[in-house]
Amino acid sequence: MKRKNMFHGMVAVLATAAMIGCSNDIDFKQQYNPLIDDNKKEEPVNPDEPTTSGYDEQYRPQIHYTPAKNWVNDPNGLVYLDGTWHLFYQYNPQGNVWGNMSWGHATSTDLVHWKEQAVALTRDALGDIFSGSCVIDKDNTAGFGANAMIALYTSAGDGKQQQSLAYSTDGGKNFERFGGNPVIKNDDDNLRDPKVFWHAESQQWVMALAKGWKRGIELYGSKDLKSWNHLSTFVVPLTGRPELQWECPDLMQIGDKWVLLVSVNPGGPITGSGTMYFTGQFDGKEFKADEREYPLWLDYGMDNYAGVTWSNTGDRHVMIGWMNNWSYSGDVPCSPWRSAFTLPRELKVTEYGGKPLVTSTVVKEIDAIAGQWQDAGASLDVKDAYQLQVTVGLDQNSTITLSNDKGEQYVIDVRGSERTVAAHRNAATGTIGFNGTFSIPSMQAPLCVTGNTVTLDIYVDWSSVELFTKEGTMAMTNLVFPGSIYNKLTVSGAGSAAKYRVLNRIW
Repeated sequence: MKRKNMFHGMVAVLATAAMIGCSNDIDFKQQYNPLIDDNKKEEPVNPDEPTTSGYDEQYRPQIHYTPAKNWVNDPNGLVYLDGTWHLFYQYNPQGNVWGNMSWGHATSTDLVHWKEQAVALTRDALGDIFSGSCVIDKDNTAGFGANAMIALYTSAGDGKQQQSLAYSTDGGKNFERFGGNPVIKNDDDNLRDPKVFWHAESQQWVMALAKGWKRGIELYGSKDLKSWNHLSTFVVPLTGRPELQWECPDLMQIGDKWVLLVSVNPGGPITGSGTMYFTGQFDGKEFKADEREYPLWLDYGMDNYAGVTWSNTGDRHVMIGWMNNWSYSGDVPCSPWRSAFTLPRELKVTEYGGKPLVTSTVVKEIDAIAGQWQDAGASLDVKDAYQLQVTVGLDQNSTITLSNDKGEQYVIDVRGSERTVAAHRNAATGTIGFNGTFSIPSMQAPLCVTGNTVTLDIYVDWSSVELFTKEGTMAMTNLVFPGSIYNKLTVSGAGSAAKYRVLNRIW
């Protein structure tokens, strides 16, 4: 879903790693993005079978999905069908940098173990294949057959971002492009990432489209997925963040609330990329947000972007995000692949302080690869990924330190009186020199918990730490690149208890 204008401003905006906003004096749109060579026009390849790998290279995640090789970014086209979870995603079939945007494809029967499939969609006469979504057309509204898998995506070429359609009648193995593409024409490069769902009350398909640098979400409706009419435009001012791109929307009903996810870049919760959300109501035409101060953040770390949910899952809302940040995505020291996805998370809505709060927790399917819980001492008997659960009192401040035999460490501070948590990614953490914006002295988040203690769930892999409150009221996702996995633990400050369980590698 990205073009050159999607990356502008990263280096200049991020020169001060700890800053919390974006300066109004910076012209993001005029800055050069070194990740993209606009003069390079290669035809992508579509291999019959993905390349194999031992999945044991340094920093290769052991419980997170990565393709065997090459660049990935946004998850898209997420759909569940006949017991299989389909994960499509932005993919470069030709190399380990952004370009030749296509839809990669992986499948899972348990949301944990993934099998890489052949590339699903590649560039055509309308341009690159940017982000989008898939739905199951149970009632054959489009005329391609009952239960056809319909992909809506952005065609990006010649300075235009238009919406196109492809369909599969064999469960996502092969797609045919609709002869009437684009189904939504557009002469601008700021309209992208269609997320589509069936709205039963108005008996229509609804599409949310992001307006990029023009900011806002356009809503469209259709009876047949091919002919679309404009419904409304949603936009609200964001406190202290006037210069943000809006991308990757996802509008869904969770209980009696509607939730709109929007990824923004630059200017996330700290700096760089981030995902915000709005709560409100949708009547089949307009989404009206609750009156409150925005933005609200789904994740307070640096590395959870472009997350969207699977369709065709009933009342369950399962999301996955791109575990990277446009600030340094092209430089992370990963080869022959570049970038992974977060652990799948289940979204729910609760109430905190009298207002709706979107929570996220790792899906229960993670238990399938988990060993028995063990009491955590100073040393953890781990060599690959694991889950650590630490409970600390909130009567005083506490510090949780993960470290390894090389002396590298990832430090988490729990500030009891403030009811906040802070993580620190700096030279002590591991390798950071590949990009000057990677070091973040302090990332802070509200815990949003009641009571006198807080329990933190911490998922540690070879190159990431995902931190949650047990109830999911706070999430913080960060890449790290230590020389070996953190296998030591110290907790100081308030009273505490800790346990851990090994998570078996998925490869």
